This record gives sequence, structure tokens and C-alpha cells, in this order.
Amino acid sequence: MKTLFYHDNRPFLPPAGKKAALIACSNGLSEAAAPQVEELAAFLREAGLCPVFSRCLYARKRGGFSGSAAERAKELTGFFKDPEVGLILDVSGGDASNGILPLLDYEAIAESRAVFWGYSDLTAVINALYAKTGKASVLYQARNLVLEEGRRQREAFWGRGGFFDFEYRFIQGSEMAGTAVGGNLRCLLKLAGTPYFPDMRGKLLVLEAMGGSAARIGSGMAQLSQMGVFEQVNGILLGTFLEMEAKDGPSPEELILEYAGNRIPVAKTSMLGHRPDSCALVIGRRLGL
Repeated sequence: MKTLFYHDNRPFLPPAGKKAALIACSNGLSEAAAPQVEELAAFLREAGLCPVFSRCLYARKRGGFSGSAAERAKELTGFFKDPEVGLILDVSGGDASNGILPLLDYEAIAESRAVFWGYSDLTAVINALYAKTGKASVLYQARNLVLEEGRRQREAFWGRGGFFDFEYRFIQGSEMAGTAVGGNLRCLLKLAGTPYFPDMRGKLLVLEAMGGSAARIGSGMAQLSQMGVFEQVNGILLGTFLEMEAKDGPSPEELILEYAGNRIPVAKTSMLGHRPDSCALVIGRRLGL
């Protein structure tokens, strides 16, 4: 196993005194999640940050949304415009995040010093922010910090070091470097054919998934191949593919080699993805393996 040979993540853990905004741009949280959200807020206070809560956080009665697409976009843009906000922690997941993309104020977001954090369905928002503004975001579910499996992350968060460090092994090749893009495979592909899909030339593509059989994951990889993505990127970093890896059948490594071919470097880590002990990764920042 190897560790990263370079990455600069200093701006992504803000100084004490900054606001940390909690929001749900994807599916709204259930009321049963409220104790965990309050526990996360308590942890942020202990870390010297000031938690603030979006009005678009918990699910409303119709459809499980935390608000309309316009309401969610307004809340998110408002946090980016607030100079006191250092972190914007999206604690949701699901399906609904891409609805806000045409409604965001990308000029204001580009000027903001706030950093967006989210994972899973928020892959769509994270990559859209990078595509439209060049702004980096953190691929991580902040609610993991208050789970028992998040002990290592909590200690790293307190110490402002090691929070973004993960081990990996090469499947093909021995070195890769480029600006990291991607995240959840299904949610990244929501951006295909839209202005929000990132330019893949020279990038390091990160892929992971929670649900999906080998056939479904293979379908997504085939689509990336047919879009010419694997001909453009400098390398591929595979995270965890939880449902697929729990079943008999081809591995994610076997599938990616089938669809990406033998030219491109490929690495695998068990420390990025939907596991509750997963590490954080900066999307939109140069990364070397």
C-alpha cells in the first residue's frame, strides 16, 4: 500500500470562529436524523466553529424534498455569499441535488472562500461547482464524524492533519497525477451532456458506488468509455463499490480494465466511498499517486 506523494489541503479545514453551515441539497433528512445532526453541531462547536442550520435540511411532506429546487439553490448560494461561512456541509444524499444546478449564482460562488462538502448524490454539485467556477470541494459525508467508525477522522479533524490521507494500491501502471474529479459513478453520470460535466482532459478520475450490481456498474463504466472519458484522463482511482464487492462476480478492478483498456494507470483504495470510516478527498485540487 502507498500513500499520496503530494496534495495540498490546507484551505479545506477553516480557522476557528468561522461558521459551518449544514444543508440538504439532495433528499431532505428524516426527523430521525435530528439527534445525529445535533451531535455533529456539538462536535463543530468543540472544534471552534459556529454551526448554522439551513431552512432546507429536513424533508417536507411532499416527495421527501427539503425545499423546492429554487429554495435549495437560494440557501446554498446564500451560504457561499456569507463571508463568515468557512464550511458548507451537505449532510444529505439521494437523488435530488442536480435540480439546483441551473439556479446557482456561479459568479458569487467563484468569489466565495467557503468550501462545500458532500458525497454520494452531491457528486453532481461538487463537479458542477468545479466545471463552472474551478472551485474545489470536499468529497465526504460530515455525519460520519459522529459515528463510532469516524474516530480516526475526528482525531485528524482536531489535529488539522491527516484528514485527507488514504492508502491505495496500483492495479495498472505505477504513477498518476492530475486534478481530481468525479466521485459517485451514478451521480457523476447525471451531468453527462450538460454544461456541468467537468472537462476530463488530463484529470484524475475518482469513481465509487454504494448500490449497483456488476451489470449496473459495468453499464456506467461503458458509458464513460463511449463518451471518450478514458481516452482523456491521466488515471483512474477506484474507491469502494459496496453492493458489487459484497457479491460474487467480477470485481470493479476487472470491469474498469475491460472498459478503460491497458493504457491508463488504475489504482484502488478501500478508504474512499460510502463506508462510514471513509476518508475525505478534495475534488478540483491536484493530486498525485
